[in-house]
Formats: sequence, structure tokens, C-alpha cells
Amino acid sequence: MESTEASEPTPRTPVGKSRRAPKADVPVAEEPPEPAEPAEPAEDDEPAEDRILVPHQPAGKRLLIAATAAGALFVAAAAFAGATVQPVLAERAAVDTKLDVARTAASAISTLWTYTPDNMEALPDRAEVFLGGDFANEYRKYIDAIVAPNKQAQVTNTTEVVGAAVESLSANEATALVYTNSVATSPVTKNIPSLRYLSYRLTMERDHAKWLITKMDTVTSFDLTPQL
Repeated sequence: MESTEASEPTPRTPVGKSRRAPKADVPVAEEPPEPAEPAEPAEDDEPAEDRILVPHQPAGKRLLIAATAAGALFVAAAAFAGATVQPVLAERAAVDTKLDVARTAASAISTLWTYTPDNMEALPDRAEVFLGGDFANEYRKYIDAIVAPNKQAQVTNTTEVVGAAVESLSANEATALVYTNSVATSPVTKNIPSLRYLSYRLTMERDHAKWLITKMDTVTSFDLTPQL
């Protein structure tokens, strides 16, 4: 009979961890490093709450506004300049016309009343360029009537214009005042000068670019001849 002890299996002694064969280290795959985030730009030193955001406006729109404003300003300036210049030009044109009337009146009176015994017959022809209307015929008749006696008396008459002014002026009509000193001499009076101060009011009309005398009235007449 077999022994009970012999038939039982021999118990195994547990082997501790210190006696276990060390396992070879298994390499562990490392994960690739995460890409570095781009560095943010340095912030301004000013606090964020102090910043004022202005809506972006395209440059083209700003230029359009500026051009429109400049154009409006130019038109306004031109209108203002035109409104200012027009009265000045009108006044200057009126002054030029008055000067033309006064000069014509002065030249006419000097021509009409200056003559010698030798040229008196041609006086109406010389004066014709200053006269118009019925007055041209009236003046010719008057000179024709005094030619003979004045030639006989050998009268010389000289008229000096001392002043002229335009009394009224319209588009085609004007009146002018002419002030004169007139000196007449004759052998009949021993060549003692006959001095007279005369002023005339002339009615004048425009004939294209010329002013013609259509009427003449004597306003004042003073005889300043010395009484001997």
C-alpha cells in the first residue's frame, strides 16, 4: 500500500517577483510635439477699453465727397464773383460812355464857334460830323446868314471849352452841359476883345458808335467885354 504522502504532489513554491526574469523594455512611440502657436503681436501699451474703433471707409468714397464739395465751392465762388463783377463792369461802361459824350460835346462846341473870315464859309461842313437831325440844317442856315457880315467886318471868333458834364444818359440819348469862354475880335472895334462867358445844354443821340447833337440851347450868356 502506497503511502499517502508519496501520492500527493509536491507543492510548488511561489516564485516572487524578484525572481521573475525581467521583461525586455518595449519602446513606446512618442507623440510628435504639437506645433507652436504663432506669437501674437505685442499689444499696445494703452488699455483696450481706451481704444475707439472707427468704421472703415473706402478711400474712393472720401475722394468723391471731397471732389463734390470742391466742385460746389468752385461753383459758389464763380457765382459770387459773377454777381460782384457785373455791377462793376456796368458802372465802368457807363463811365466810359459819359466820357465819350462829354468829349464829343466839348469838341463840337469848340468847332461850331471857332472861325476866321477866311474859313467861315466852310464852317457848316466842318461841324457836320457833330450834328444830326433837323439841327444840322438849322445850324447851316444860321451860319450862311452871318457869313457875309462877319467877313465884311473881319470877325475872328475863338471858343475855349472850360468844362463839360453829362446831365443825363440812357441807352441812345444824353444831355450834356458845356461851359465856354468866347473871344471875338474885329478891326471895326479896333480889335478890342469881346469877352463872353457862354454855357450850352446839348441834346445828343447815339448813331451807331457816334454821338450827334440834335438840339442846342443857350443856358447862360455873360458879356465880359471891357467898357472903355
